[in-house]
Amino acid sequence: MKIRECLSFDDVLLVPKFSMLGSRKDADLWTNFMDGCDLELPIISSPMDTVTGTDMALAMNSSGGMGIVHRYNTIEEQAAMVTELSEAGVDPIAVAIGATGDFFERARELVSRGAKVLCVDIAHGHHLLLRNALSALKNEFGADVHLMAGNVATLNAFNDVSDWGADSIRVGVGGGSCCSTRITTGHGVPTFQSILDCSESDRDALIIADGGIKNSGDIVKAYGAGADFVMLGSLLAGTDEAPGDITTNVSGEKYKYFRGMASRKAQVEWRGWSSTPEGVSTMIPYKGPVGDILADLRGGIASGVSYSGAFGLKDLRRNVEFIRQTSAGMSESRAHILGGGQ
Repeated sequence: MKIRECLSFDDVLLVPKFSMLGSRKDADLWTNFMDGCDLELPIISSPMDTVTGTDMALAMNSSGGMGIVHRYNTIEEQAAMVTELSEAGVDPIAVAIGATGDFFERARELVSRGAKVLCVDIAHGHHLLLRNALSALKNEFGADVHLMAGNVATLNAFNDVSDWGADSIRVGVGGGSCCSTRITTGHGVPTFQSILDCSESDRDALIIADGGIKNSGDIVKAYGAGADFVMLGSLLAGTDEAPGDITTNVSGEKYKYFRGMASRKAQVEWRGWSSTPEGVSTMIPYKGPVGDILADLRGGIASGVSYSGAFGLKDLRRNVEFIRQTSAGMSESRAHILGGGQ
């Protein structure tokens, strides 16, 4: 058996090139998501119940991105969230649904309230359940609704899910900050490698890099590797707009709860029982307004565009040149004055 080597975000760097961009503020980050919808900031917040509710969806929309409203509630509760976003003028409204149980009834109700993007949220997207769900949804809504699906890790899976009717596909298995799929099941592919592989597809589905993204540098690498959008969870969690209360410890430090939706606690709370857990739950430091986080990410992405000698993300993909770096190079890449190569 031949075992191939796969690359993670930290294994590579982008080579700096001559730039004619006068200011990073001039970098063109606009990306088309669907007919009539270009995102000024091609970042999508994850449909996790500690990341995206109505407040996060509103904030993402205001910053030029998109939020996927989580599905871990009743149909009536999620529909009420869609109604709230519709009155607030969010367009398009994006929501998550499952691939079993009441997913079809849920989809119909959410679309009737104004949702235009349905994210079929399933951990292992190269699966019969997703194929059946996408077929039913495509037959019901046709081209009126954008179907997002995933997650997948391989080119073969990406092509299949595209052929099943997905308009955009979440690429990345096991790389999420609170995901333990690779430890629990032994399966996964480094997200950067998955993006590289899926970018070879001749299908039209958009690539949404999802998992393993730790900073704006990783986002730039994801775009350079072929992603059209990135989906973020932990980077946006812990903010004012993320669902959940702020707690303060005895030292006065503030935190918010964050969990993977495949964690045991999350499964028990939203469906009453738990299968084998593939995620963890934790507390993360409180971060303040999500707009500040997004502004920093926007600045880092724009700087990345400039360093690659590009004017925008489309130019970035044409100009990109990746190199491998050693573990010593990774240590050098960090702000090593802080000690220990950290």
